[in-house]
Amino acid sequence: MENTFENKTLLIESTDQVRVEFYKKTYKHVAGGVLLFVLFEYLLLQSDTIVNFMMSMTQGWRWLIMLGGFMLITNYAESTVLKTADKNIQYMAYALYVFAQAIIFIPLLAIAMIYTESGELVQQAAIVTLALFTGISAIVFITKKDFSFLKAGLTIGFFIAIGLIIAGALFGFNLGLWFSVAMCLLAGGSILYQTSNLINKYGTEDYIPASLGLFASLMLLFWYVLQIFMSRD
Repeated sequence: MENTFENKTLLIESTDQVRVEFYKKTYKHVAGGVLLFVLFEYLLLQSDTIVNFMMSMTQGWRWLIMLGGFMLITNYAESTVLKTADKNIQYMAYALYVFAQAIIFIPLLAIAMIYTESGELVQQAAIVTLALFTGISAIVFITKKDFSFLKAGLTIGFFIAIGLIIAGALFGFNLGLWFSVAMCLLAGGSILYQTSNLINKYGTEDYIPASLGLFASLMLLFWYVLQIFMSRD
């Protein structure tokens, strides 16, 4: 995601105080997205009907339909927060995206809960994900490098990943551990790219678009870290 608003003061051109406030707002909104995701997920997992339906949608073309719907919502949310300055609309788009993430995560989390009734596996994956997210983000703030050059590589990588996912769903083969590892690397690159955008590309009022981009990368990383944890058994 890149800022598309015109006639706005870029964060990189602002004072240190303005930048610090922007960073605080952005990461508070990322944290808020995580909390909202947890709330949505808790409520959704209470319904056996919803869980069973989502489990039934994980095979073949049904899963492709779910992924297609998720990608449409993702595109809508990203374009909405970037094209409007209305904060209420931005918040609604962000909440819609968080809800879509909660829906798509239902099968994975439901299966993960089977491994440990206490949810220990999910908790471990969440801790590792947050640690990686923090460490990768810190690289950008410490080095102050512009990682926008990653965009082309990330785009190619995501297209390859989508192709493999489609092939796996249609032909019924498991993409395996190494695919999850590769996707974690791709998610790490996405975090670098989004954090770099946070510093170099956004306007001073664009903390919601920045938050959505970081939240999306965080959830991608969480998905595949959890996959790796589940593959251990």
